Amino acid sequence: MADTPSPDQNPAQSPAGTTPEHPANEAPADVASAPVDPLTQALADAAILQAKVAELQDQYLRGQAEVLNARRRADEEVSKARKFAVESFADSMLPVVDSLEAGLLIQEATPQQIREGAEATLRQLKSALERNKVIAIDPAAGTKFDPHQHQAISVVPAEQEANTVVTVLQKGYLIAERVLRPALVTVAAPK
Repeated sequence: MADTPSPDQNPAQSPAGTTPEHPANEAPADVASAPVDPLTQALADAAILQAKVAELQDQYLRGQAEVLNARRRADEEVSKARKFAVESFADSMLPVVDSLEAGLLIQEATPQQIREGAEATLRQLKSALERNKVIAIDPAAGTKFDPHQHQAISVVPAEQEANTVVTVLQKGYLIAERVLRPALVTVAAPK
């Protein structure tokens, strides 16, 4: 009675679990019917992997080239910025030069005319400096001494609070909020 199918078995199935249309030793019709050689399969896999490696190497080389090009372009832009950074400043100085040259052409100028011309030229110069973010450091008397912007030439006895500016001997200058030259000052001595 071993050949009789049990009630819970499908009569179309054989005991090995295969149907009569697909015996156990045959692949379904949609899979290649020829047996696959492991060496052929390994060679095919190796060829696929080699193609992938070649593709990744190409992507890597292209990426490296893009990085090098970006770095080269950035270096060129920095070089141009350095080369032409003074262009705006020089352009704003040209009217000052013109004023000085025009003043020197006047042969019979009176001291009053020379003074007026010098004052006008100084205003032009200050304006040009301010346009280029060069700002004077000129602390008022009594201002707290700031070692980042002031340079103390001497400490003098004074009626004001200790460690404050007494006099400014020479203005300092900032350029874009960075100290170009500190102001030379005298500072009040402690009492």
